[in-house]
Amino acid sequence: MNETPTDRNRDLLGRVLVPVANVDDAEKTARILAKYDPGEVVVLHVVEKGEGVPDKTPVEQSEAIAAESFAVLREHFPDAESETAYARDVVGAIIETAADVEATSIVYRPRSGGRLMHFLSGDLSLKLLTRADRPVISLPET
Repeated sequence: MNETPTDRNRDLLGRVLVPVANVDDAEKTARILAKYDPGEVVVLHVVEKGEGVPDKTPVEQSEAIAAESFAVLREHFPDAESETAYARDVVGAIIETAADVEATSIVYRPRSGGRLMHFLSGDLSLKLLTRADRPVISLPET
């Protein structure tokens, strides 16, 4: 069988999990992802829970951000499914959700931030790339 590059991309992009942080992130990610014509899209918003410490934002506010982010992504991918995870370990929640929805890959847009932000956050991109059990695709900025 002669497989074309498009066929190979379709397998990798057959069912993608797309974590988004907020409305702006969802818009930028969707605009870039649309260029790659993924098959099925599952968008994920992780509500960070404090587990014994105060939450970063109230759960209701986080859920509203998730709903708005899902709506923005659906403007580009009308059939996109949505998932919300509640966890302290954002990367762990992304990986677990990817397994639950049987994603062929995790597709995300790295967020900008200086060295201090990367140090304080533990560089979530690096954790995702090294801990994931399936391909992780980092989208370009433009």
